[in-house]
Amino acid sequence: MNIKNIKFAIVVSQFNQEITDKLLEGALTRLRELGVQENQIKISKVPGAVEIPLTAKLLAKSQQYDAIICLGAVIRGDTDHYDYVCQQVSYGCQQVMLQFDVPVIFGMLTTQNVEQAEERVGGTMGHKGVEAADAAIHMVDVIADLA
Repeated sequence: MNIKNIKFAIVVSQFNQEITDKLLEGALTRLRELGVQENQIKISKVPGAVEIPLTAKLLAKSQQYDAIICLGAVIRGDTDHYDYVCQQVSYGCQQVMLQFDVPVIFGMLTTQNVEQAEERVGGTMGHKGVEAADAAIHMVDVIADLA
């Protein structure tokens, strides 16, 4: 696989920005380590997690990107809102992937509290932004092998 020919889109939620900024930085750092240049990456920032699938769909529809990485943090609160958001975002991202035959990487944190989210952006539970970038590279390779 020639990494220089691969285009990535990253959709990142600005809600829980202290966490999502770290997810984004981890993904970008990993892509750069693998040789991806800035001009191969399109970053789209959206207000919240629910807006991620629509943005991913528009990016996929453009046929300009080999993989779309979706990053966000949904942290449980005292209401059912968490459940609705998680369901909508996961289903929406899956639908985009299946409709447009492009990998849509679900780099969404769905945690019980802020501490769990922080553990997943460079803490004891690893870095989910880095893992999302690795998954994107892997899926581009898988699809190229199947083409």
